[in-house]
Amino acid sequence: MEITDLTPAERRVWDAFPLGERVDFRADPDEDVSAGSAWGPERTLRAEVLAALLLRGADTPAAQGRVAGLNVKGARISGKLDLKYAVVEHAVRLRGCWFERKPLLYGARLRALVLSDSVLPGLTAATVSVEISLRLSCCRVTGPVRLQGARIAGGLFLQRAVIGDPGAPEEAAEPALQFNHAAIGTDVIAMDLTVHGQTRINGATVGGQINLDGARLHAPGGIALHAETLILGTDLRARGLQARGMVNLTGARVPGQAYFAYARLINPGGTALRASSCVIGEMWLRRCDPVEGGVNLRRSQFDMLHVSPQTWPEQIRIDGLTYRTLAPLLPAEQRLPALEREESGYLPYAYEQLAGAYRTAGDEAAARTVQLAKLRRHRRTLPRHARLWGLLQDATVGYGFRPLRAAGWLLALLTTGAVAYGIHPPRALKTGEAPDFNAVFYTLDLMVPIIGFGQEAAFAPGGWYQWLSYLLIVTGWVLATTAAAGVSRSLQRQ
Repeated sequence: MEITDLTPAERRVWDAFPLGERVDFRADPDEDVSAGSAWGPERTLRAEVLAALLLRGADTPAAQGRVAGLNVKGARISGKLDLKYAVVEHAVRLRGCWFERKPLLYGARLRALVLSDSVLPGLTAATVSVEISLRLSCCRVTGPVRLQGARIAGGLFLQRAVIGDPGAPEEAAEPALQFNHAAIGTDVIAMDLTVHGQTRINGATVGGQINLDGARLHAPGGIALHAETLILGTDLRARGLQARGMVNLTGARVPGQAYFAYARLINPGGTALRASSCVIGEMWLRRCDPVEGGVNLRRSQFDMLHVSPQTWPEQIRIDGLTYRTLAPLLPAEQRLPALEREESGYLPYAYEQLAGAYRTAGDEAAARTVQLAKLRRHRRTLPRHARLWGLLQDATVGYGFRPLRAAGWLLALLTTGAVAYGIHPPRALKTGEAPDFNAVFYTLDLMVPIIGFGQEAAFAPGGWYQWLSYLLIVTGWVLATTAAAGVSRSLQRQ
């Protein structure tokens, strides 16, 4: 292309390039960029002219004391900006521009790329390499944004961008935003991002954090956020996230926080949150609305899990979930119903994890409550004839976790026997040789195995008092046996 073929608008950009100066075509700073298709030739730039300028940039010396670069605002870009496999040594800044066709940057090597506030029909930039940063802040992109395999030394900025076509069929398979298997040197900033379609970032590596605070991800019935095997340097922030469709974090590695406070996770009839096989420092589901859909946390490892009981949906999968602490610290009675919602039924490991979390917090009483609930739940899985012994242990000593209950039973029976035999003492077996009768110690002699006070062998009750003695003997043996079994179980746990 000859320079003499340039339009006046293109000449302005061509002359400003060596100086790195911005060329602003806007008449109104608050104009609506979506109306860019109606902009006239006075602010229209041909994409082939911009490509030629960037590719010849190395041969265009910068003005003394200036840094050359393409810096345009408020232009209409006609045609396709084709920089496939190109090496561009200068920054590309096309802010507030309207693109007729989606730019093609596949495999390009760029210094920096800024498309903020622009309107595009899509962006194809798979395997692109950017030395500084890529900015799509406040963009409106009606087609897919493809950044899979990108290498960005700095950050990726997507805050307040709108990506995808809200009118597209919900069953559309093509992701709207994807930078899966990309390598981002610092952060991905995507606050208040709106995506209509799947956001696919599985296999990406981010040196810092991903910030999805206030983002809205819409993929009803599909996967709203596909982030399998994601590796982060710090945090995954998603405060106030609204996700319609599954949030899939399977195999993710987040050393800091996965912060989903105030989030809304909606996928009725499917899994709303899948974070299985993850390793996460702190998993925050603080003050979230009840999850609409299933939650799958199987085989994950959390140092801290922050979740309120009302956040759990009707069905959860937590087989193999490991956590050290659980917040907020609530009575065990409020945490136990969630374990009843496990899809695969009774999981002893889930109860052990919950009890361990209470022990870590120093709440031994709550830990014992959880252990007791575990044994009661286990009893329900046994055949009907095998539940009797468990019922006896539960009613008498609470499986060893309620030892004072046995003392209460003993005291009640002791009082009953002492009153009954005090009113109607049994006859002595050998008159003149029997010790003085004591109703309390006679009852203890009947109830307490092994230990003897010499009363039981010296006196013999008659009538229904004899049947009372049989009841006291049998009850004493049952209490002693169940107490011994419960204490033994408790000591084994220690």
